[in-house]
Amino acid sequence: MEGGPHIVLKEADIFQQDELVLKNVSLTVHPGEFIYVIGKVGSGKSSLIKTINAEIPLMSGTGQVAGFSLRAIRNKEVPMLRRKLGVVFQDFRLLGDRNVMDNLFFVLKATGWKNQHACRDRIQQVLEMTGMEKHLTRMPHRLSGGEQQRVVIARALLNDPLIILADEPTGNLDPETSEQILGILQQLNREGKTVVMATHDYALIAKHKTRTLVCEGNSLVDASKTEGQLDFNELLT
Repeated sequence: MEGGPHIVLKEADIFQQDELVLKNVSLTVHPGEFIYVIGKVGSGKSSLIKTINAEIPLMSGTGQVAGFSLRAIRNKEVPMLRRKLGVVFQDFRLLGDRNVMDNLFFVLKATGWKNQHACRDRIQQVLEMTGMEKHLTRMPHRLSGGEQQRVVIARALLNDPLIILADEPTGNLDPETSEQILGILQQLNREGKTVVMATHDYALIAKHKTRTLVCEGNSLVDASKTEGQLDFNELLT
């Protein structure tokens, strides 16, 4: 599996609740790619991420993610899929009643880690990777937005995922902090992680170009296969 594509969707319809937002999606993401998914609010970016993460069921077409079939996956297999995915959310989703260390401990325990020393070592590793190793005992509300997002990226790395799904990771951050967060994701990509980043931060991605998928008019279009340049002004919400 790791030698083949990490994500394959064929003729997939993507829904947001009962509304069809992307129709007949065909997409292949290979190991080590960095891909932006862009489009207006409500165009299907987050729904696509949630479908890949098996948070939204795939009802038509076919999908393979990290070796799992999105159509055939059973409930008990979803945690196994998600161990191969690291998800970075715009709204952080940190537990407000626990410090940084305990937030990460919670995830490791929930995904089957039992050895306390191994847990501490892994937490230290991922916090060093995101520059947050000095904030183990800080509560989330005492961290800046950028620091919280670094903790979220650290959390996403705990189980050494094949794929990082970043859903608007810079949406609540100032431009300088957004650059820093994108830099962390780019470094992880250089180290071998496949990254799919949904965003409407067009100023940022215009400075750091890579393969870009556009959600528009219920379709997912690979801009790298179309003629001409993307007009980001037309895509602004």
